[in-house]
Amino acid sequence: MRVLIQRVSQAKVSVAERISGQIAHGLLVLIAIENNDTENDLNWAANKICNLRIFEDDEQRMNRSVLDTQGDILAVSQFTLFGSYSKGNRPSWGKAAKGEVSEPLFNAMVLKLSQLLGKPVPTGVFGADMQVALINDGPITLMIDSKNPE
Repeated sequence: MRVLIQRVSQAKVSVAERISGQIAHGLLVLIAIENNDTENDLNWAANKICNLRIFEDDEQRMNRSVLDTQGDILAVSQFTLFGSYSKGNRPSWGKAAKGEVSEPLFNAMVLKLSQLLGKPVPTGVFGADMQVALINDGPITLMIDSKNPE
């Protein structure tokens, strides 16, 4: 599982000009599911997202998590994070799981994030053509990969 995490002061996702999810202060997380991802990958990623200390404390040091700040999370499915361009300029999506595999895992990830946050996590619409608007705060952008948990 690959997740692109952006600290935001606001973010929203729209489908056909209708907002399907939006947040104020918190994290926009773009989530890609790999063919062989399991519940272990999901649990590792959800815990990492919620506990990353990327928000400032009173001394302006990145020492607080989204849990500590009571921030929000907006989750958007993003299979293109598994794009491979090693054989030319047209990306291949071979490592990204098909919808019948990735949609249940994405939904399980949203549920896990909601449980950890103690509140609902808004989302985009799985498989739809979405427009994502955000104000990246910092800017802070991180990529995590459950198969390479540095």
